[in-house]
Amino acid sequence: MPKDRSEKKSKKTKEVTETVEQTIVAGEDVETTNVEVAKVEKKVRKEKVEIVIPLEDLSPIAHPLAQKKLLKKLHKTIKKASKQRQVKRGVKEVVKGIRKGEKGLLVLAADITPIDIISHLPVMSEDAGIPYVFVTSKEELGHASSTKRPTSCVMVCPDQKKKPKKKEGEDDKDDDYRELFQECVEEVKKLDEKILF
Repeated sequence: MPKDRSEKKSKKTKEVTETVEQTIVAGEDVETTNVEVAKVEKKVRKEKVEIVIPLEDLSPIAHPLAQKKLLKKLHKTIKKASKQRQVKRGVKEVVKGIRKGEKGLLVLAADITPIDIISHLPVMSEDAGIPYVFVTSKEELGHASSTKRPTSCVMVCPDQKKKPKKKEGEDDKDDDYRELFQECVEEVKKLDEKILF
């Protein structure tokens, strides 16, 4: 067991420590000196692998589909909202939130099969007046919402009644998150107005 933990630590950070023995030959006398080289820590950064999904695999009802720039903003917003505990993940939670009358931004994955799982959500969100947008990958959506599992839909609810517990001396970072959320909502509304052929 201890070996496994040490192996995991070595994968995360590589420590290089070398002891160099220098031998100095001076005539008949041989001197050995141990010289220790400073520790060099290299943090192995996980390379973000971009998931590419062909257009044939996407749902035919996936409109409006977020482009690359908006996609990054959406992922950033979802990450910040999940830290604030203001995210609803999965079909059950999202439907429950819409029925209760919560407002926010609905983000759906376009690579869900069968599409019948989420086909009722755009209709429900239009009736409730909630903007919605499709993203290409359910894996990236799950990663952005702080889960290991792929997620079919996420609803960001900034006015959710649950408030995270604040520690004393901690500043409120909610303003930065709200500005980003409002930008995303405006861009999604613009996308919805455009007619793409």
